[in-house]
Amino acid sequence: MILTVGTRGSKLALAQTEKFVQELKMLCPNVEFKIRTIKTLGDRENTQPLFTIDTQGIFEKEIDQALIREEVDFAVSSLKDVPTVETEGIVIATVPKRASTHDVLISKDNLPLKALPKGAIIGTGSLRRLAQVKFLRQDLEVVPIRGNLDTRIEKAKNGDFDGIIVAEAGLQRMGLESLITERFSLEDFPPAPAQGALAIVTRKNDTKTQQLLQIMEHPQTRAEVTAERSLMLQLGGGCRVPIGAIGRACENYLSLQGFMYTLDGKNRISASAESTLSESEEIGKKVAKKLIAQGAKQIEKEWRKKYDNW
Repeated sequence: MILTVGTRGSKLALAQTEKFVQELKMLCPNVEFKIRTIKTLGDRENTQPLFTIDTQGIFEKEIDQALIREEVDFAVSSLKDVPTVETEGIVIATVPKRASTHDVLISKDNLPLKALPKGAIIGTGSLRRLAQVKFLRQDLEVVPIRGNLDTRIEKAKNGDFDGIIVAEAGLQRMGLESLITERFSLEDFPPAPAQGALAIVTRKNDTKTQQLLQIMEHPQTRAEVTAERSLMLQLGGGCRVPIGAIGRACENYLSLQGFMYTLDGKNRISASAESTLSESEEIGKKVAKKLIAQGAKQIEKEWRKKYDNW
């Protein structure tokens, strides 16, 4: 049996795909896997800040199309890049065990965030990270940065920025943990919904491949990301609204914390809920309802009005 695996062509995408395939191959030694790279809109348009691109699933659309055309049998993606509303005919067949959910700082002079001088320039392509930096340090300048992870790291090394903020999971998957200056706490930098998790997607009617992939399913991670994505869906979030969310699963217990940041960077609202793994989607709705009661919808409007000018 031969299965073709779709992925983006960046170093990080290839690294996480190859790692997943290696682990799957150990459990399914009679299956041969072939990796096929697919260029997405997000790869082609790599200069414009992500939140200004008025298109859903900029890293996923072409991959989904390749699946539907049966050019690939399944694909490995970063779950945070997968739209919360699934593409017709496509299903998230498996969510493997999650990597780190933390954000980290890579700084030019190896200084932590609190020690950076006034006016230091931080690069990030995320409005969430922009808001979080401003919440902690109003005196820092935050500017957009695009490109794959290795490109952003190179810009930091070249001194284009005093520091960049990226996901720890990406550095782990590329074996670059030694570059980390500071690992942020989840309290200071709550991650994007589903950060650190992978989505293994396939055709909804391909039950044979789905069954094979189920061997890599991690129920606790599935519950965590389902709650986080449910929260984001209820709030109408995305890359244009700074939402932080962290689900924590232990055995059959699940908790969720959600955060939103005001446009001026001076305040944030938060809420939490807890229940069982089977109630993950409902937990997301509960936390969203609590945030809405604190003014989340108005905060969202302000960010959507502002984002084009950043």
